[in-house]
This record gives sequence, structure tokens and C-alpha cells, in this order.
Amino acid sequence: MNDTAQQPIGVFDSGVGGLSVLQALRAELPLERFVYVADSGHAPYGERGDAYVAARTHAISDFLCAQHHIKALVVACNTATAAAIHEARVRHPQLPLVGVEPALKPAVAATRTGHVGVIGTRGTLGSAKFARLLASLEGQARFTIQPCDGLAHAIERSTAHPPTATQDATEIRALCAQYTGAMGPFGTEEGAIDTLVLGCTHYVFAQDILRDLLGPDVALIATGEPVARQTRRLLQTAHALACQDTPLGADAVTVFTTGALEPLQNAVGRWLQLPARCCSTVDL
Repeated sequence: MNDTAQQPIGVFDSGVGGLSVLQALRAELPLERFVYVADSGHAPYGERGDAYVAARTHAISDFLCAQHHIKALVVACNTATAAAIHEARVRHPQLPLVGVEPALKPAVAATRTGHVGVIGTRGTLGSAKFARLLASLEGQARFTIQPCDGLAHAIERSTAHPPTATQDATEIRALCAQYTGAMGPFGTEEGAIDTLVLGCTHYVFAQDILRDLLGPDVALIATGEPVARQTRRLLQTAHALACQDTPLGADAVTVFTTGALEPLQNAVGRWLQLPARCCSTVDL
């Protein structure tokens, strides 16, 4: 173990969607400390330009390095990964960096009909990085790509209310129905989409709605678990895995937002079962 082993892992997203990745990271790495930044004050990224997203990525990564001395950074946002992870690697060459991308390769392995659907933000699906990923799999499956304008933002807004509120769930369901309905038939029949890639970390928190709309036979593929496994591999290679005797509890997680505090507290309580005291605001 080297001196960095007890330092935290930094994680960030444009908002609360990356909490789905943090959830997977905590399950894979229960001995680690985490600092998460939800850039809700500057969301959504998916409908912004690359220069804007890159500037936000650098501001947050600089903050996590300077103020929290992170030992690794997980960019838990498809749009920020596509727009800025290469620059971030140049800016922080000493730091193991893990990005997220739509899980097309696992989807190709999972599909039985050979038809894979991909939903994501316009920024992710229109990026050169996504185009290269798609081209690398040419001939291995048929892909139907669907930008979902407003869906991540609707999921983000839903945290402003108690989980029993129905208005936001109705909006999220309507958007999911609209976009999946535009993609063609889902199911296990010949030619139907039998595998759906959730190409935005926010969409994990709508998977129950998607499952209800699409039925039990359609596989939903997210990125959290592969990202968590890759983070473990990089830390292991760097001899920087924490080595406490017992898993850490809620106090091992610090969560910041650049937006309103209460929605973040609602989100971490609802989805990660973390107490409100883990959350603070930050001006970045």
C-alpha cells in the first residue's frame, strides 16, 4: 500500500445521475472513501456544447484534486466523458481516470435478435467518441439510436419532491414512452429490439418505468458495474486500494452540489440510503 491508499475517489456528474455509478462503486469498493460532485447548477450537460462541458469538467476535477486530494477520478457522465476526458487525462496525468460510455459491447454480447436500442442525451449520441464506438461494432448488431431530450432533466427535477410525488413520475413515464415508442418494436420476436442500452447515468433511475413499458424480456444494460470493476483494476495496479478491516459507512461519502441542497439530499436518501448530513453545497 502506498501513501495515497487512504485518499478518496472523486466522482462527478452533471447532476444526480452519476449517483447510479457511485452506487455501483460503493458495492464494488466498500472500503473506499468517496467525494461526489453533482453539477446541478450547470445541468443539463447533454444539451450543451463541448467547450462548456469541458470547462465544467476541468473546474470540478481541479476542485477535487486541490481540495480533496483524490487518488482517482470517475467521470460518471457520458457527455463529459465524450467531451473532455482526453483533456482531463492531459491535465491530470498522475491520476487514474475512468469515464463512462454507452455499454454497446455488453449489449452486443447480450442480444439474441441482433437488434440493440440505445437511448442517451443528444450530446453523447452526437459525439465523435460515440461515433467511433459505434463504427467499431459495425456488422455485429443492428443499432437503433434515440436521443432523449429532456429525460435526464426530468429525472433530475424529480428529486425536488418526495418520492411519492406522482407529477414527475408521470412526466418521466411519458418521455420514456415517447422515445421508446419512436424506436420500433421491442421484444424477442425476429427483428425486434431485445436489448436497450441506458446511455445516460440518469436513466438507471427510470429503469423500473422502462421495464414496465418494455416488458420483462428486454435486457436493460447500464454502465455502473463495469465502471466500478475498471476503477478497482486501476487502483489495484497502482497499489492504491484502501485496506481497512471493515466496510465504511455513510461517513465515508461526501456529496456536493452546485445547485439546490434539498433535491440532492432527497436523491441520496432515496437511491443510496445516505443521510442528509453527507450533503453540502459548493460554488464552482
